[in-house]
Amino acid sequence: MATPSAPATKAARQARIAAILAMEQVHSQEQLAVLLDRYAGMHVAQATLSRDLDEIGVVRLRAADGSLVYALPGEPGGPGSRAGIGLDFPERTQPSLTPPAPPAAEAASEPAPPVTEHPEPPASSARLAKYLKELLTSTEASANLVVLRTPAGAAQFLASVIDHAAWPAILGTVAGDDTVLVIARDPSGGDALAADFRRLAERRR
Repeated sequence: MATPSAPATKAARQARIAAILAMEQVHSQEQLAVLLDRYAGMHVAQATLSRDLDEIGVVRLRAADGSLVYALPGEPGGPGSRAGIGLDFPERTQPSLTPPAPPAAEAASEPAPPVTEHPEPPASSARLAKYLKELLTSTEASANLVVLRTPAGAAQFLASVIDHAAWPAILGTVAGDDTVLVIARDPSGGDALAADFRRLAERRR
């Protein structure tokens, strides 16, 4: 059977790397190169792999058996996090920038802050726009749900990028292989959110 052709863009290749790190314990760049060839038909030089790993933010962490493995910094359950393996990421140990919630009595005495109907995407959305431009193939919305389509194997990576953008209008994401389900905070905000995704994907660099 012929090997499928590899996606042409760097973002698609990096998405494949993220998907492999979510499925496999990878101990070296040589092993990663073999897996890229096996799963995606990609023949990648070691210098290219090194740049990809650096751009994605991959780190080497110690697994439960004592060996060092590559992993993506991310939220639990995202790319790079593996159930049952004692990995931790430096980002999780940094102090939170969100102030603690006031006591119930104090909160009750203060007026509630105004609610923005549709918060704009974060100002630092260049990374999100970059990967939307490379990976987003279609967008559909219904009520507070947005369905984003990607090339095969890229959905978890794109969902992780969306999660890290900390977009106030987004409650959360669920990713499959080529589909990301985005849940809007606004019960009827799906259409506006889908339009924002399309606008970011079309933004000129």
